Amino acid sequence: MRLVVINHVTLDGVMQSPGRPDEDTHGGFRHDGWAIPANDEAMVQATGERMAKPGGGLLLGRRSYEDMLASWNARGGPYKEALNSAPKHVASRSSATSLDWPNSTLLHGDIPAAVAGLKQRPGGNLVIMGSGQLIRSLLPSGLIDEYLLLIYPILLGSGQRLFEHDNRFTELRLVDSTVTNKGVIIATYQPA
Repeated sequence: MRLVVINHVTLDGVMQSPGRPDEDTHGGFRHDGWAIPANDEAMVQATGERMAKPGGGLLLGRRSYEDMLASWNARGGPYKEALNSAPKHVASRSSATSLDWPNSTLLHGDIPAAVAGLKQRPGGNLVIMGSGQLIRSLLPSGLIDEYLLLIYPILLGSGQRLFEHDNRFTELRLVDSTVTNKGVIIATYQPA
């Protein structure tokens, strides 16, 4: 199985709360829903290609899991059904984390080792969305196979960034890129 990160980020690297008002006001963040005006069909196609491969699933941090659960189950529709039926692996520091979505499995303890075990399974893509803290915890282990970044031509100046300052050198290579009509770069990177 391949581990694929899919995230919306600004030019200054902010990934916090792209999808809707009041999505994540953590730390006093006031720019919720910043990605909505620039969304288009090219983005849906690029993300859908990674998520539609059979035998995959989602790998999420606890907060991203809980937020997606609350949001998509309240909205209903085809996304709700697809997300509920997809296998979901949830990384949490607490072994008592409640998993309310169907097809959910808790990962606790040595998360990089658990993810390495998941990658040994045959199948499609194991997709991480949101979950910045989880992504950063997996970087040192070299477990991420691909980054699909939707890079928006805006600067927010504050908010959680996908890659925080940690003095870690990580080299990636650009394997594909497209620019949408609204100036969003859909960039695919893989480890160099």
